[in-house]
Amino acid sequence: MNVKIKDIELLKNLQPDKISYYLESKGWKQAQKIDDTAIIWTSGNFTPETPQIVLPLNCELLDFPLSMNLMLETLEAIENRSQVEILADLITGLPNTTIQGVVMQIHTPNADKLSGEITLLGVIADKLRKIKTELADKNYILAIKAYQERLPFLCTGDLIKENQTFILKNPRNFTLDDLWQN
Repeated sequence: MNVKIKDIELLKNLQPDKISYYLESKGWKQAQKIDDTAIIWTSGNFTPETPQIVLPLNCELLDFPLSMNLMLETLEAIENRSQVEILADLITGLPNTTIQGVVMQIHTPNADKLSGEITLLGVIADKLRKIKTELADKNYILAIKAYQERLPFLCTGDLIKENQTFILKNPRNFTLDDLWQN
């Protein structure tokens, strides 16, 4: 059973320019551009039977999430991969996202204040992934405790992907996940 992506907020945050790059890298060709509204992509030489994707270019349109959902369904069928796997390649930013995971590494702290870079291991698009972030003060202390005692955490922030690396910007509400405690 394959998971179907129906999260409207997640679909709203997909970026058309990143999807265009992805489609080009997979051999898709631009068949037609419709003003600044959409691009029709084909998976080969254009014929009526050739699979097509309509990529909306304006994320403010009401049907943008629906169009992204249809695109994922088409890619799932053609690439023979789950929507979750494809989505992991397409995610470039998820604002106000809560991550659950463990602290993998505490880098050398900053000398001028109680803060430092932390490497987390959290679930993104159904897969464990490394996430870099910078924590300070109470959040930094809790991260050290989570690392030392191997306790899971919850943290909210703006998740972005830069050069295949996930970064949690504006981290807040770093807490130890008490569901794991007896």
